[in-house]
Amino acid sequence: MPEFSIGEHDFLLDGRPFRVLSGALHYFRVHPDQWADRIEKARLMGLNTIETYVAWNAHAPEPGAFDLTGGLDLDRFLRLVADAGMYAIVRPGPYICAEWDNGGLPAWLFRDPEVGVRRNEPRYLAAVRDYLDRVLGIVARHQISGGGPVILVQVENEYGAYGDDEKYLAALVEFTRAAGITVPLTTVDQPVGRMLADGGVDGVHRTASFGSGSAEKLAVLRAHQPTGPLMCMEFWNGWFDHWGEHHHRTPAERAAAELDTLLAAGASVNLYMFHGGTNFGFSNGANDKGVYQPLVTSYDYDAPLDEAGHPTAKYHAFREVISHYHPVPDAVPPPAEPAPELTVPLGDPAFLLDSPRWWGNWQHYDRLPTLDELDPLPRLALLRTRLYRPGGPGVLVFGEVRDRAAVFLDHHPVGVLLREHHDRAIGLPRPRGELTVLLEDQGRVNYGPRIGEPKGVIGGVFFDGAELTGWDVLPLRLDAPPSPWPATPTGPLTEPVAGPVLLRAGFDLDEPADLHLDTTGWGKGMAWLNGFPLGRYWRRGPQRTLYVPGPVVRAGRNELVIFELDVLTEPVARFVAHPELGPTDP
Repeated sequence: MPEFSIGEHDFLLDGRPFRVLSGALHYFRVHPDQWADRIEKARLMGLNTIETYVAWNAHAPEPGAFDLTGGLDLDRFLRLVADAGMYAIVRPGPYICAEWDNGGLPAWLFRDPEVGVRRNEPRYLAAVRDYLDRVLGIVARHQISGGGPVILVQVENEYGAYGDDEKYLAALVEFTRAAGITVPLTTVDQPVGRMLADGGVDGVHRTASFGSGSAEKLAVLRAHQPTGPLMCMEFWNGWFDHWGEHHHRTPAERAAAELDTLLAAGASVNLYMFHGGTNFGFSNGANDKGVYQPLVTSYDYDAPLDEAGHPTAKYHAFREVISHYHPVPDAVPPPAEPAPELTVPLGDPAFLLDSPRWWGNWQHYDRLPTLDELDPLPRLALLRTRLYRPGGPGVLVFGEVRDRAAVFLDHHPVGVLLREHHDRAIGLPRPRGELTVLLEDQGRVNYGPRIGEPKGVIGGVFFDGAELTGWDVLPLRLDAPPSPWPATPTGPLTEPVAGPVLLRAGFDLDEPADLHLDTTGWGKGMAWLNGFPLGRYWRRGPQRTLYVPGPVVRAGRNELVIFELDVLTEPVARFVAHPELGPTDP
């Protein structure tokens, strides 16, 4: 069987120098029926390796659950990598960052406030070991020594930017080896002396993450990894977008020049990303460095292969650079074809406040719980209590809103409080009636000290200084739209409509195809096609279209459902020929 090892100067494959030319492709961000296509396009660009994170919370959304089916079938993904004649790098975390919800850590893990986060704490380590045993049991079967594609496994992820707990990192190495991993282990950190020192482990090969200044960054890495191959484990060839920002682009020529510098220095590389994919459903993360900023649904990342799997100018520029150092296949992927265009009316409104019973079961609490205290742990929840106060208008004060609270009094909208604005108070026109709050978790922080924090209303709700009690709480089930439809069909809408409201549209296609759903004219919400969760939309942009993978589209009848939380001004659904991810920074 082949052997992969680390020599004094190079990676070695059966004793011969081997340069890793890898591209990041997260299986959990791509429809499983498209995995083989994306892997093959990586091979055609000249890459020899596919790298993927493993998102713990995707596999284990609730305690005791571990899903390895469908889009989470890591075993099948690694087999497809092998079938393409490529190698694999697996980065199981347990923390992955990745602009993914909570950095991949399950929210339920931190219901116990005594559980540590990314440190040598017994309860945390026990959960991590169980997770690693499960996932590495799969990876171990696919190691190169057994005829599989896996040549490297990473321990933690950029830990030097977070902590310096040597015992924690040593425990992860122990767990990884005990799970049967025999291939070389790596760490990755930003090329800053302290981070490389704090995030490294003796006997584990250090790599770095950066997107510019390659020569200088490699020199810093060499000072902390004096022997063995140099590797940029995350070559940032693009960037991610927050809601309300511009769409980030890195010029293909500039990124290609940096890649050329890396390869000329003899370094190995993993392109982050080769193909970004999509934050389907509610999987997007967020950042908070004083201002909370949730990530958009698209994870296009301005990667060589775009969100829909088509080669970009960067793809061809990178392929040309790689060809100067290694042979590349003659074939190239075809350019993108326009997607089908059609416009269909939205209708059959089902108003949440009129029919909440279709969405789940009410739970009663004396004091208002956080979202993390609810079971199941929801992304949205409806909170309801009654006000019986004398007098006139007053002020409603929230301890802290994480992340969006839409306030209603007797089903009439009062206003919205946003975490990013540090909103805490709103005026009520009267102190009597049914008070309802629609609370949204817009994505858990994936980087920095706020990883693992609870969501919801933190610290209670007060009216004129007195805490409100006696709450009914309805966690909304949003893995799929309610079925049967929770309202009497009334046909297409012709006027704007205010949410929270479900709307639907039906349309026919001759054959399945990728689609681009234009959300212009909509407010804020989420969408499903044939029950598949496409992700969130928001009028603030920059993203205007949602990517619809061809495998979820049917020949014949299709059903689109949207859940509008704000105001929808154009009650139509438009599918357009090309994606629109927003204006770039001028």
